[in-house]
Amino acid sequence: MLHFAQFGAGRIGAIHAANLAANPDASLRHVIDVNAAAAGALAAKHGARVSTTEAALADPEVGAVIIASSTDTHAELVIAAAQAGKAIFCEKPIDLSLARNDAAIAAVRAAGVPMLVGFNRRFDPSFAELQRRVATGAIGSVEQVIVTSRDPGLPPLSYLKGSGGQFRDMTIHDFDMAAWLLGEAPVEVFAYGAALVDPAVGAEGDIDSCMVLLRTASGRMAHINNSRRATYGYDQRIEVLGSLGRLIAGNRTPTTVEQADADSVRSDKPLHFFLERYAEAYRIELAAFIAAVTEGAPVPVGAEEARAALVLAEAALLSLREHRPVMVAEIG
Repeated sequence: MLHFAQFGAGRIGAIHAANLAANPDASLRHVIDVNAAAAGALAAKHGARVSTTEAALADPEVGAVIIASSTDTHAELVIAAAQAGKAIFCEKPIDLSLARNDAAIAAVRAAGVPMLVGFNRRFDPSFAELQRRVATGAIGSVEQVIVTSRDPGLPPLSYLKGSGGQFRDMTIHDFDMAAWLLGEAPVEVFAYGAALVDPAVGAEGDIDSCMVLLRTASGRMAHINNSRRATYGYDQRIEVLGSLGRLIAGNRTPTTVEQADADSVRSDKPLHFFLERYAEAYRIELAAFIAAVTEGAPVPVGAEEARAALVLAEAALLSLREHRPVMVAEIG
């Protein structure tokens, strides 16, 4: 039995706590959140206790932590948990700053503890199967990867102000997926972006729509397109073109029923938001982390992959600002 302390009792924290409760190999002992009411409600629901960071990390029964608190707390908590010898599950990103990322990674390495970063899309069954087939050569040598990721609507401006911008907050998932599927690290990035959904986003210095091109040293290419508005639902699709064929992983819908009549052919819209679309991925992700800690299995996506995705986000931001292709080596 792996006992957890969880930092964060908000929307993502509630998902992880429920998945812990459903996993026979794990239990939740401590919940820590600046919102005392949220922490109390989540702890009471799952038989845990409301605690402090110091008490939770000092508990010898706690073998692992989940960091699902606000982004600005992640790096500090990663360092503290590593120094306490706890295995770490941290939501992305570790930090919006590369320097803080590197400090956290250094602490994890020094402590020798396992760490998984929550790029949950890797654990979606369809995307995972697509990657497995790519890796086994089902479509030959990869030539192009196309990633479509569109939210059903804008989050509140208050959220966007602290998000680090679209590339660091939203596209970072797609940078991770593209690099994973290309099979080679991108070396060049070119980005377009604009505030097409709401001018208020642009007034905050952010964008809500973008297209990004990635190139690897061998010439493989990836195209990412993002929008904060898709009126028909949460649009999540991937296509990989190879020398022997292509692979496509499409949207998830509530049912697969299709109705056809004299007027039209109709089917369900995509699932509305990430909480529904990736519910299964979150469960599989947590189970993979528990297996990594308890059985010594490899950590599927760790700090280095998280850093690589942030570097691509920084390169895209520089490309957008300077209207030019950016070599990844410029970022570091």
